[in-house]
Amino acid sequence: MTDTVATARKAGAWYLGLAITGMLAFLALRPQLIDADDPAATLANLTEHTTQAHVLVMIEMGVVITQALAAVYFYKLFRPISPTAAYATATFGMVNAVAIMASGAFMATANSVATNASLAPGGDAAGSVGLMYELSANSWGMGNLFFGLWLIPMGWVAVTSARFPGLLGWILVAGGAGYVVSGLIAYGIADAPGALVSALTLPATIGEFWMVGYLLLKGIRPTPVLTTRGSEVEAAAS
Repeated sequence: MTDTVATARKAGAWYLGLAITGMLAFLALRPQLIDADDPAATLANLTEHTTQAHVLVMIEMGVVITQALAAVYFYKLFRPISPTAAYATATFGMVNAVAIMASGAFMATANSVATNASLAPGGDAAGSVGLMYELSANSWGMGNLFFGLWLIPMGWVAVTSARFPGLLGWILVAGGAGYVVSGLIAYGIADAPGALVSALTLPATIGEFWMVGYLLLKGIRPTPVLTTRGSEVEAAAS
């Protein structure tokens, strides 16, 4: 195994970790604890399920860690291919990590308020918890812009380098653009259709799981070799 393939597989491992922690946090645990329409119910959930509430914060910290390390390894992987794309991918990934870190801080604050109502302005613990979770959800929403943006240079490397399947690259570029547009629609249009917002992110989901699988199973294709006639022979598509 070459150093480049090893780096690719490490990037894939951290990317898989990001996918797992993200799904656990946003799709599994948050809906069990948060009632967006009833802050009092959310407060009751945090009070009754203290362990679960703290596990949710810990998993969001896991999202931050895996996103940051995935960004580092993608930078290391892409730098010899395209320094600009490597820098863009890492930067956008790190900004997304910061957004999720803010979300975790808001949730940790909500847990503190749930156990100590004196922290809430005016003693309104339910209102304060509801506000913290609204801030947390919007941190995820704003972070999604950068999650979409980091897929675009990632996909462009695949399209232009012949080191990954070209179709994978185009799906990532389209998926990244879809993520950005979905965020703009969700926040820019009152009562935006939820089905449309969700549909715009589907290409990204397909591209991400394909990229994770490719990195873990194949790593990265060898650098294309030039023949004596100067024509480029692409690495075998395996």
